[in-house]
Parts: sequence; C-alpha cells; structure tokens
Amino acid sequence: MKESVKVLRFGSVVPISGSDFIREVSQAPSDVWVVVILYKEGIAECGVLMQCIDELATRYPATKFVKIISTDCIPNYPDQNLPTLLVYNNGAVKGNYVGLRSFGRRCTPEGVALVLCQSDPVLNDGQNRNEQSREAVIEGVRRKFIEKVVADHEDRDDDGSSSD
Repeated sequence: MKESVKVLRFGSVVPISGSDFIREVSQAPSDVWVVVILYKEGIAECGVLMQCIDELATRYPATKFVKIISTDCIPNYPDQNLPTLLVYNNGAVKGNYVGLRSFGRRCTPEGVALVLCQSDPVLNDGQNRNEQSREAVIEGVRRKFIEKVVADHEDRDDDGSSSD
C-alpha cells in the first residue's frame, strides 16, 4: 500500500518557473519520468496540447507533468516552436517534440501517449514497475485510440441514412 501511494504521487500538470526547473525536472528521482510542456498563453496550439497533457497527467499519475512558459525556461525561445514537449529522465533529455505536427494530424491524448511511449516507458500508470506495466500502458493507449476512432466513425454514420 505504501509503495502504491509513493508511485501515484503526481496526477496533474504542475506549473513551474525558471527557478524551479532544475529542482523539479533535472533533479527528479531517477525512477521518475518528467514531461515538460513549453507554452505561452494565447497560442491556440498550446491550448490543444495542454488539454491532452491534462488528461494524460490524470491517467498516468506516476509520471510527472509540468508546464512552464517557454521564455521562462529558454530565453528568446521562438513562438513558432510552441508548443514543445520535453521528456526527461535521470537528469537528461530523452525526447523533444516541437509543435503539434509531432503528434499526427489530430492532436488527441491517445495520439500524444502513443508518441511518448514509442521508445521509452515515459507514461506510468503506477500499477507495476516493470516492462509488463509499460506494455500494458501501451496496449491501453492503443485500445482507447481504436475505440475513439470507431466511435467517431459511428457518429458520422448516425446521420440518419442507412446502407441496409
């Protein structure tokens, strides 16, 4: 029980400042993956990705999610590179995703999760701390993605016409 509480310690996107970055990201424990979103208010694409990240943070409470205004993190960071996701583990950058195009044509929580899990066990549901957990997370993401595609397709078919 204690281990479960320890693993499920995050669950939301935490705003940080430039002075918090080293402590919250670079010095995070080696068993914690940190997803950082660089953003600015008023940029529509940032809002779209932020909605996805908010949902993923809730779904994967053992992964740490933080957000920081881009220029608080990197002075003079170009707005055309926003939003940007940085993935850290053990004090090092493990992934760098610039812009919404990194996540496919439609930016959905499932699409973002699939990209994040391609090469490393970034997302952690806190259930197990092994390779099987990573595979379970990836399989769950795939299942939700397929369910969403099917539901969207069925919604389009419910326009009153029938092919019977």
